[in-house]
Amino acid sequence: MAVRTHAGPLHQAVRARPPGRAGRPRTRTTLTAAVFLLPALVLLGALVVYPIGYSVQRSFFDRSGDSFAGLDNYVTLFTDEAIRTAIRNNLIWVVVAPAVATALGLVFAVLTERVRWGTAFKLVVFMPMAISMLAAGIIFRLVYEQDPDRGVANAVWVGVHDTFAEASTFPRARPLPVHPLKAAGGGAYETKSPVRTGEVARLPLIGVPPARMPEGARPARTPAADGAGITGTAWLDFTRGGGGKPNVVDPKELGLKGLRIEAVRDGRVVATTTAAADGTFRLPAAADGAVLRLPASNFREQYDGVEWLGPTLVTPAIIGSYVWMWAGFAMVLIAAGLAGLPRELLEAARVDGANEWQVFRRITVPMLAPVLGVVLVTLMINVLKVFDLVFIIAPGSAQDDANVLALQLYRSSFGTDADLGVGSAIAVLLLLLVLPVMAVNIRRVRRTRRENRR
Repeated sequence: MAVRTHAGPLHQAVRARPPGRAGRPRTRTTLTAAVFLLPALVLLGALVVYPIGYSVQRSFFDRSGDSFAGLDNYVTLFTDEAIRTAIRNNLIWVVVAPAVATALGLVFAVLTERVRWGTAFKLVVFMPMAISMLAAGIIFRLVYEQDPDRGVANAVWVGVHDTFAEASTFPRARPLPVHPLKAAGGGAYETKSPVRTGEVARLPLIGVPPARMPEGARPARTPAADGAGITGTAWLDFTRGGGGKPNVVDPKELGLKGLRIEAVRDGRVVATTTAAADGTFRLPAAADGAVLRLPASNFREQYDGVEWLGPTLVTPAIIGSYVWMWAGFAMVLIAAGLAGLPRELLEAARVDGANEWQVFRRITVPMLAPVLGVVLVTLMINVLKVFDLVFIIAPGSAQDDANVLALQLYRSSFGTDADLGVGSAIAVLLLLLVLPVMAVNIRRVRRTRRENRR
């Protein structure tokens, strides 16, 4: 049964009220909001909108800004070798750096959730965020120093290498032409004539700085002849301050401690020995008639590690320093997301027989997808404008190989060879690269708000 209602006098009066009167409070509120927003809008227009508009306009003019160049500056972006390298490196940054930093942050957040010292670990990982890009660049410029005595990375790398590979004892050591030694090929040296039982062999070398002599080396001496074998001395034939004689063991000259010596006859090694601290050595009678050879392993260059800041590894090295700084940021955001996960769902999965890897892969990661998206998008926007680390860490010889768009923007816009048209075009390109990422982020935020309202 339908019920018909009749509007009373009050309702009719409200309906009869002119629309202008009902809209006045809303108009007043809008004007008040506009007054408060006006200073911010003026600053936004002066500091953001106007520079963007001017950069777009300037990108269509030549170097001087007087002649219209059309799209020539944008063509230069894809034909100039330095700018193409910068674009390629930026793509590497966008793909690698955010993914690695987010993955490490996820691993750190999950692993530290169940340990008592997890808070302290998170603090240590997050501490690099308190360091400026400038300071971090200086730190990692020293970390990647080529000299193992100064660079931490190469000190560790060389230490690991020398643990599994025998280090050279006397790099760059060599005989003089007047010495009884000659080159044997492959970096080795051998005596010019065979040795005989009862002889005292002399193996003098030069080219070893006294400060680089093995620890424990003592003044060289000449051993007595041994009728049952071959004796000899291997020493550094160099006297500090001068006065020494070649092929003669002088009192101030040191023995080549640890020098490896081989007796070779008919192409076969018949005996080996190592020089003592005073350079003396002894070979058995089996070495009679053999040639004494100093193998190349005595003289090869010492391993100096990896050229981290060379043309090949400079970009991965700088990305490593960026990950060191921003993994803590990712970890903190992901840890906050983990704290909001429903624990009963995780425990139910474990009760049903799922192991920790299955819980992590099938429940934790899917439920953290919104947080991981925030972290990933934020880092992608951040790496598109990376400049400080590349400018400071990359040496001048490798800066072209580590070039990125923000650095190329600086190099094109300043200096005696500046081209503001190309620089403005690079700025516009950076803006165009950032816009899609920002659009994805805005859509994700709006979608999350709609879901929360439901």
